[in-house]
Amino acid sequence: MELLGSKVAYEGYGVDVVIRRYRRVDGTEVERQVIDHPGSVAILAHDDEFVHLVAQPREAVEEDALLEIPAGTLDKDGESELECARRELAEEAELAATDWTELAKIYPSPGYISEVVTIFLATGLSPARGERDEDEAIDIVRLSLAEIEEALPRIRDASTLIALMALRDRLTRTAPAA
Repeated sequence: MELLGSKVAYEGYGVDVVIRRYRRVDGTEVERQVIDHPGSVAILAHDDEFVHLVAQPREAVEEDALLEIPAGTLDKDGESELECARRELAEEAELAATDWTELAKIYPSPGYISEVVTIFLATGLSPARGERDEDEAIDIVRLSLAEIEEALPRIRDASTLIALMALRDRLTRTAPAA
């Protein structure tokens, strides 16, 4: 796909709306409004007993306490995905991790937003402190590893659902045979 042109229609806080014209492989040209997003990270933090989640208000979907893995936007100049993930884990879940693995890169809604979410697996956990944003209202939730399967139908955040299903599959593959 070839980008033919782009113009900013709206500059917002954290995202812009851009009108882009593309030429597809078959030669057809299309114009699309795209929400231009800097990208984000999400962190699946777990130890031998729990997955560490957060519940927080998400006004855009009118949820008072959406259950999610810790996550955040790549909105600090020069900050890498891993640095952002470390910061967000400390801010939201009050944890640090010694072991980090990139689990997946996903497009949460590729029909209209350019956001790429990098999901990290974080283990080797210890307490940590971070600076939460002034308007964040976060409750830390520990979900027992044994309860992941039961919790999946209640999870509505895509990154969290993908991460928990991946963890469930990893735990199933490494579980000792009965």
